[in-house]
Amino acid sequence: MQDRIAIFDTTLRDGEQSPGCSMNVEEKLRMARQLERLNVDVVEAGFPASSAGDFEAVRAIAGELTRCAVAGLSRAVLADIDRTWEAIRIARRPRIHTFIATSDIHLAHKLRKTREEVLRDAVRAVEYAKSLTEDVEFSCEDASRTDTGYLVEIAQAVVAAGATVLNLPDTVGFAVPEEYGAMFRRVRESLGKAPVVLSAHCHNDLGLAVANSLAAIANGARQIECTVNGIGERAGNAALEEIVIALNVRSEKLGAATAVESTEIYRSSRLLSSLTGMMVQRNKAIVGANAFAHEAGIHQDGMLKSAITYEIMTPQSVGIRHSTLVLGKHSGRHALKKRYAELGYDLAAEELDRAYAAFCALADRKKEVFDEELIAVLDEGTRNSERDFHLVGLHVSTGTSVRPTATVELRRGEETMVDSATGDGPVDAMYRAIERLTGVVGRLTEYSLKSVSTGHDTVGEVFVRVEFDGVSYNGRAVSTDVITGSARAYIEAMNRALTVRSRREGRTKESIAYAAGVV
Repeated sequence: MQDRIAIFDTTLRDGEQSPGCSMNVEEKLRMARQLERLNVDVVEAGFPASSAGDFEAVRAIAGELTRCAVAGLSRAVLADIDRTWEAIRIARRPRIHTFIATSDIHLAHKLRKTREEVLRDAVRAVEYAKSLTEDVEFSCEDASRTDTGYLVEIAQAVVAAGATVLNLPDTVGFAVPEEYGAMFRRVRESLGKAPVVLSAHCHNDLGLAVANSLAAIANGARQIECTVNGIGERAGNAALEEIVIALNVRSEKLGAATAVESTEIYRSSRLLSSLTGMMVQRNKAIVGANAFAHEAGIHQDGMLKSAITYEIMTPQSVGIRHSTLVLGKHSGRHALKKRYAELGYDLAAEELDRAYAAFCALADRKKEVFDEELIAVLDEGTRNSERDFHLVGLHVSTGTSVRPTATVELRRGEETMVDSATGDGPVDAMYRAIERLTGVVGRLTEYSLKSVSTGHDTVGEVFVRVEFDGVSYNGRAVSTDVITGSARAYIEAMNRALTVRSRREGRTKESIAYAAGVV
């Protein structure tokens, strides 16, 4: 039988303390709603006494969430606890989370208090919090560097005072799994059958936050404190997605599970990145762009035969649509043939051999080969410029009090056309206008902008990836005007798609004529 592990999400408190990750009230509310869809057990909404803004955010979240417990953090100071209670009291399941440092390092250099004084402050804080709400969590800050005997003493005292959750954090990411697990085992044994949940809160300074959290579970912890994407102070916190999926994939070994809705993990990760601007590195476990991508030929061959050969969980289990076979210099014939089939080309053996030789030559020069380049390998030659669309003119109107509007003028051969559209922003309005003019509808899957020079008149490079007819096409443009560059990049991708569509239609007509004996 598996033990139930509660997930205490501190993305909105500890995670938001990560440099550059601050969020306003509305952004915190959006993330909190997604955390409830993710079905975490506790949302630590913030530190109400730290600022008026944080107080308002915690109070708004407390009034919004209906299933998750809502926690507010406070120092072991009565005024802090009052402020926290004022913010969370309207929650359906309020929790006061109070803390004080317990290591001799913190006592001497930060608090400048004796062990006896800290013990007294801790007990008084828990007793006072308990008089306000039943659910009280106490944290021994810097527990992993605290003298074990003193840690046991303070743990017994706060539990006797009414703490329902006892958190033993690795505040500075100093611990290694064996010693962190041993600390939990010692404290758990000292508390006997006391009705308290032990919690782990690990930082990632040595890259061991998830490993330490799992060691804590093996030694009695039944709550894990973590953040989406592992954001947090310095090197961050234990990553929620890694904890949850590790428990899912290795459930028989670890003997524990969570109630998290894992299919919401990827959506949660993307939302947080969009709110904070902190993007996830491509090789990040579970949610990185490469987590379910395969380029090596041997791996791709195995994946085509059975995904279990190289994937220990499915992409769908975390909310990602499918795995990706990245075509690059390490790819093999099987992956290339499969991608051509997806693009509508059923290649005979000789055709595949020729295409593979050309593909290898191209892949040696590029990191990744895209769909339109694969098609170009088969259909050599340049595009018919007379059939291409060209940008003639562009006018965009946007601002804080007007709806973004774009007027676009295009030319195709001798024909010139003009139309306008509105959108969520200037680029969206512009792309909608292009769709109205051309009748070609695409799905923008990637948009990036980077500077290629310096100064106020810097040149920007726009890169887009757009899906037409189920196939992805790239477009690039360089301009000092990023809106114009965005239009040209999109039109380039669209022209490539139209060229491929024309070639396909031509091949289909030839096949029909051949079958009818016309040619």
